[in-house]
Amino acid sequence: MSGSGGPGPGAAPCRFAHYFVLCGIDAESGLEPDELAGENFDQSPLRRTFKSKVLAHYPQNIEWNPFDQDAVNMLCMPKGLSFRTQADNRDPQLHSFIITREDGSRTYGFVLTFYEEVTSKQICTAMQTLYQMHNAEQYSSVCASSSCSMDSLASSIDEGDATSLAKLQRYNSYDISRDTLYVSKCICLITPLPFMQACKKFLIQLYKAVTSQQPPPLPLESYIHNILYEVPLPPPGRSLKFYGVYEPIICQRPGPNELPLSDYPLREVFELLGLENLVQVFTCVLLEMQILLYSQDYQRLMTVAEGITTLLFPFQWQHVYVPILPASLLHFLDAPVPYLMGLQSKEGTDRSKLELPQEANLCFVDIDNHFIELPEEFPQFPNKLEFIQEISEVLLQFGIPPEGNLHCSDSATKLKNLVLSDLVNDKKNGNIPGNALNMYELLKGNETIARLQALAKRTGVTMEKMTITAPLAEKEKDGKLPCEELELRDYKLNVQLREVFANRFTQMFADYEAFVIQAAPDMESWLTNREQMQNFDKASFLSDQPEPYLPFLSHFIETQMFATFIDNKIISQWEEKDPFLRVFDSRIEKIRLYNVRAPALRTSNYQKCSTLKEAAQSIEQRLMKIDHTAIHPHLLDMKIGQGKYEQGFFPKLQSDVLATGPTNNNRWASRSTTTQRRKDRLRQHSEHIGLDNDLREKYMQEARSLGKNLRQPKLSDLSPAVIAQTNWKFVEGLLKECRMKTKRMLVEKMGHEAVELGHGEANITGLEENTLIASLCDLLERIWSHGLQVKQGKSALWSHLLQYQEREEKQEHSAESPVAIGTERRKSDTGITLPTLRVSLIQDMRHVQNMSEIKTDVGRARAWIRLSLEKKLLSQHLKQLLSNQALAKKLYKRYAFLRCEEEREQFLYHLLSLNAVDYFCFTSVFTTIMIPYRSVIIPIKKLSNAITTSNPWICVSGELGDTGVMQIPKNHLEMTFECQNLGKLTTVQIGHDNSGLLAKWLVDCVMVRNEITGHTYKFPCGRWLGKGVDDGSLERILIGELVSSTSDEELAKQCRTPPQQKSPTTARRLSITSLTGKNTKPNAGQIQEGIGEAVNNIVKHFHKPEKERGSLTILLCGENGLVAALEQVFHHGFKSARIFHKNVFIWDFIEKAVAYFETSDQIGDNEEALLLQRSSCKTFCHYVNAINTAPRNIGKDGKFQILVCLGTRDHLLPQWIPLLAECPPITRMYEENALLRDRMTVNSLIRVLQTLQDFNIILEGSLIKGVDV
Repeated sequence: MSGSGGPGPGAAPCRFAHYFVLCGIDAESGLEPDELAGENFDQSPLRRTFKSKVLAHYPQNIEWNPFDQDAVNMLCMPKGLSFRTQADNRDPQLHSFIITREDGSRTYGFVLTFYEEVTSKQICTAMQTLYQMHNAEQYSSVCASSSCSMDSLASSIDEGDATSLAKLQRYNSYDISRDTLYVSKCICLITPLPFMQACKKFLIQLYKAVTSQQPPPLPLESYIHNILYEVPLPPPGRSLKFYGVYEPIICQRPGPNELPLSDYPLREVFELLGLENLVQVFTCVLLEMQILLYSQDYQRLMTVAEGITTLLFPFQWQHVYVPILPASLLHFLDAPVPYLMGLQSKEGTDRSKLELPQEANLCFVDIDNHFIELPEEFPQFPNKLEFIQEISEVLLQFGIPPEGNLHCSDSATKLKNLVLSDLVNDKKNGNIPGNALNMYELLKGNETIARLQALAKRTGVTMEKMTITAPLAEKEKDGKLPCEELELRDYKLNVQLREVFANRFTQMFADYEAFVIQAAPDMESWLTNREQMQNFDKASFLSDQPEPYLPFLSHFIETQMFATFIDNKIISQWEEKDPFLRVFDSRIEKIRLYNVRAPALRTSNYQKCSTLKEAAQSIEQRLMKIDHTAIHPHLLDMKIGQGKYEQGFFPKLQSDVLATGPTNNNRWASRSTTTQRRKDRLRQHSEHIGLDNDLREKYMQEARSLGKNLRQPKLSDLSPAVIAQTNWKFVEGLLKECRMKTKRMLVEKMGHEAVELGHGEANITGLEENTLIASLCDLLERIWSHGLQVKQGKSALWSHLLQYQEREEKQEHSAESPVAIGTERRKSDTGITLPTLRVSLIQDMRHVQNMSEIKTDVGRARAWIRLSLEKKLLSQHLKQLLSNQALAKKLYKRYAFLRCEEEREQFLYHLLSLNAVDYFCFTSVFTTIMIPYRSVIIPIKKLSNAITTSNPWICVSGELGDTGVMQIPKNHLEMTFECQNLGKLTTVQIGHDNSGLLAKWLVDCVMVRNEITGHTYKFPCGRWLGKGVDDGSLERILIGELVSSTSDEELAKQCRTPPQQKSPTTARRLSITSLTGKNTKPNAGQIQEGIGEAVNNIVKHFHKPEKERGSLTILLCGENGLVAALEQVFHHGFKSARIFHKNVFIWDFIEKAVAYFETSDQIGDNEEALLLQRSSCKTFCHYVNAINTAPRNIGKDGKFQILVCLGTRDHLLPQWIPLLAECPPITRMYEENALLRDRMTVNSLIRVLQTLQDFNIILEGSLIKGVDV
């Protein structure tokens, strides 16, 4: 907060108010139209805007909060001056504003706008001249067309009579002889803290003094001097009473462990938006979307903006924050960064007429109509329903309907009633207590004593006559509470609602500290390496959270406000804690003391806020028992004859008495000097620690990077140069954001894949990946909407693509559009290939356009980005899109990001780096769409016939489902088929019916390609299909691997994504029929290592979060899977001589063992062991027989695979292996030194397999189809 600067006159940082400002018409310069406010010459002169000016401000300047004249003028009168006549409504209006400085500190302004009669003849004449010109123009246009098109009439004339000229002139005229002209003027207080209620009361009392029939008790200078120089800020946790013109005013400030000060009534926010809408907007703010508030009333904009940002505690909004956007700054809506802005709606204008540059990520809040438009797909706030329930309970206690109430919260009408209450009968003037009048006796001898005595007399008289009962009786009759009581209720409601919101965050982030990474030894090294360092362990934090919270939390921990919160936490080890953080941490401590729960056990059980009563009590106590009273306003040493009172006119103030404060240090200055001394000590201490403050500020600015330096647009200077510079900042910011995002995506993804290779731990969840991609989509939308000439549709990117498509398709029939990528032919030794997939940007757009599931442009743009990213074509497609320069020039202004050559190249280069990793962000999200696939079967021609005479079939399975059995057309090796998205492909079953002469078939592999994403999978086989050859199998289950496309082979050389485990290749199969015959057999040590590795991979698989586990099939049946490892064990020492030229397989040994178990009775040491052994034998025989009798033509190796899979699923392998190791057939079929005949090896094998007992293993249907156990 500003309020912590260096010492100044009267120890100024502790002052309640910094400036008093008066804005209005400058009599010298007269009527100047305000072009910046969007001049509209169709409107009648009374409805136009004219330039206002700061007429006076006191004091001239304060060093720690310099006066920014342009900004204050613009925010005091955002629409400029407005004129009225006696026929118009001239009620005073109150609004407030905020100025955010470069360093993020804020100053608040409170403004009362009222109308004053215009006394300058010159201005009245100018207005009449404008009217004559206007009416002449109107007359000619009315004659020209029978209908009249004046905006200003829409509200004032019923349409039937709109053309009647007489009416037109009567409603819309100003006649100097007949009408009185009024012009707006405003008085404003600028304060370091948002004491809205107190400032409002002070300004209203000042205004009453001006409009009252009798002059105020003291000259106005006394009151203004008093609030500027003699009223201190209340100390934290205390309340303060000071004096307005007629009544005392009380303000209070929360203590060091309470929620920070917020004086805007949340009641109004909930009444204006309704609870459901408010929670949705609140969620959008948390996720740092673009929020645009829209209302006719400035104060509503401010109340909603401040109300919502208050509820963010302990987080703080870090981006552009302009609750009232002056008309001259509309180009700021073009900002391609998150923002929270308020826009004043003109009377009678429709939302549809509002041209907004980008809406893909916009939350539009129409306050007056109780209506919000939300961005597409954003996650819901955790426990949203219970949360809404808890808030509505609080609201109902205070009699506020949760669905909101548009009409009861009209701050303007309330104000009107206050001011228009009959000022003559105002019996409050006597509120300066009687004994205070004795002070005036001391001033005897002063020149103005005569005036004083009259004043005292008047005050006294009023006091004698004052009757308290009457007004109260009236109030009770109306059923309304006295003002103070209403105010107290608002305060209590505010604090209780804020407690409910704060409690949600305290529960959700109760163990956040455990995940903060404190890597740097000191502040300087931390600040210098801030960008490279991870300072929060996101993956571990998310893995600890309840499942329903994840969609929201994974987005939220990527935001700037969360990053800043964690930064503050890290910095707090070297310097004083951020006040928000201090309060939040103390709350977490409290939770820990109350419920000592194990932090690891996160539940999504909803815990209500339990501190509502205490919070309300502490505020009530402060307001009931006043801690401090400020000095009374008193007479100043003023020149006589100036400041003459004239009812209805704000007097010209004497600037010399208001320019400086009292020279003596009054009673609160001494307090502030001790705090100053403490601050000096602290400052010396922090300098002593090491970093000079400017340097630190510079680092902090850079460290918090994006959007920060644009938190508040510079209001003062609006030259084209400044606008250009602002846009340049945006361009730089967007580029930086792109660099950070792509880097983050790469690091996370690479990190994850490195883990699959066995380096380190994974730190990306499927969910987090989705969040990163969603934020990339959002960034691209913002880049495409920066500097748009004309907006079309909600998604700027999609509308650019559509225009490109239209142009290309026109050219297409004249010339074939070029194929972008080098051919993608997959050569095999047979020369049979997958035909080239033609790659084009337009083709990918058509795929997306054909998806009936997607209904909106924003959705289509996102789907297209995901598809391009998955195909590794994003950078290339966008380059192609932007290569059409004529189109880019037509769509974008010169300063747009997309027209900055160098930045655009760098941006495309950053996107190109994403080609280094594999994404499945399209396949995994659009799970229900129909996708065309193409498959090719590649036989080994050298050793078998290419085509089989039998009827082949194929069944393709993926993570999301399978195709079912599909017959392959005879004499064809290639086929295309369409089915619902299968996800990543896992297995292919291939087989035939063994009919015809050439039924034996040696298949090298099967290739399957997704025709939309271009992902191609290879399913190696290398075995025969046919009776009487190899292991006699007529069908095989093949395990797939993703083939990297030729386009990224160059990239892959530098940064290869690790391949997924492949299915067993021919070379590894150690059956005697091995085609190569040159296999070197692994030794016993390697085999045992292989088993350990295979089991270890399965254990790791189950320790990952479910969403990112990948395929279990590969871990069981893949190249280094469990089946392969056990095969090695069974092959070791296997007597492989061909008996009568007949191959012997492991399955033959298993069948012999079954025959033995079924015929013999085992002899055991004791009864119990015998029973156990018997049941194991029984299940073993049952399983083997079920596999043998299954209605499938599976070969012997295939049967062994099924047996291992079922044994793993049902946790039976550790019981079966000892049985097999001890059955007599083993001595006939295995050498002495075989692993299976070594007791120690068998025992260690059993122990390793027992580690899989705890896992619930679910097998893919294709592996065990038809086996009934």
